[in-house]
Amino acid sequence: MGEARVTRLAAADAAAVEAQLGRAPRGAVAVGWRCPCGRPGVVTTAPRLEDGTPFPTLYYLTCPRAVKLCSTLESEGAMAAFNARLAADRDFAQRYAAADAAYRADRAALAADLGLDDGPIRAVSAGGMPDRVKCLHALLAHSLAAGPGVNPVGDAVAAELGEWWTAPCAPLPEASEASDSEVTR
Repeated sequence: MGEARVTRLAAADAAAVEAQLGRAPRGAVAVGWRCPCGRPGVVTTAPRLEDGTPFPTLYYLTCPRAVKLCSTLESEGAMAAFNARLAADRDFAQRYAAADAAYRADRAALAADLGLDDGPIRAVSAGGMPDRVKCLHALLAHSLAAGPGVNPVGDAVAAELGEWWTAPCAPLPEASEASDSEVTR
């Protein structure tokens, strides 16, 4: 097997994520997306936790502000609106199905890089993909980590939220070591 394309989460990033979540992150191996403030906003998680438990959520939203805004959108009925759009808009549904395939391919590649068996979750996606919208947090995390144009629902959520980070975040305790915990593809 070749050299892994990810490194373990840097200590400063792990501490920032723990502060964001109020608990230690489970299975986090890298920063999947970094907020313009410098903090991790999405972590990339291993397909299996340290105890071997399968963990299908590859991209996990950690930014408290984004988490809260996604929860607000969910409580306002955004998931039902997205599900209606999936049923009515064939192109949107096809792009969402492609996002599912991309998500599972990313997770399989990470599993291979880490030498992990992702068999039990290979066909499992996140956020309701490929045929329904179940969790805006997971879909936004995918969009942020993968970049625009990969997940149409995550992209739409990001557009709806706008630049949520423009209100300054609290200062970081220390400068983050971005290069030590980024996913490189």
